[in-house]
Amino acid sequence: MKIITPKAADLFVVFFLASFTLWYGISSWQVSDSAENLILILPVGIIALVLCSIEIINQLLGRSHPIESGQPVKQVLPVMSLFTAYVLSLEWLGFDIATTLFIAAFLLMQGERRWVWVIGYSICFGMFMSYFFAQMLPYPMPMSIFPTDY
Repeated sequence: MKIITPKAADLFVVFFLASFTLWYGISSWQVSDSAENLILILPVGIIALVLCSIEIINQLLGRSHPIESGQPVKQVLPVMSLFTAYVLSLEWLGFDIATTLFIAAFLLMQGERRWVWVIGYSICFGMFMSYFFAQMLPYPMPMSIFPTDY
């Protein structure tokens, strides 16, 4: 006897994510002293709520397709370890260098072997994101290449 059906479990998870996103967005709005502080939270929160709403509607109408099977832990664990190393290295490597190295390592981990592509993409994307965040965020970030007031 099943206590909860997979459809009900999926609905619960999506509803929980939507509720948490709404709570976090409202809390952030209440404690924020300016709209600049919400420059990342608000758009991401709105996108998350829209996606949750679409999924809830699809679940209720029976149009949602279950995921066949997830990746085994032995494939996911290295990526999680790489991301952990990335987050821990941000303070002493700087956001710009750490992001570039993370993207290059991730591309290599996913099987990309064209060095021109790995180096070019990781440098372009890493530097673009670093410059974007350095310009958009109202507080300084640790950087190695881009000058900040950190």
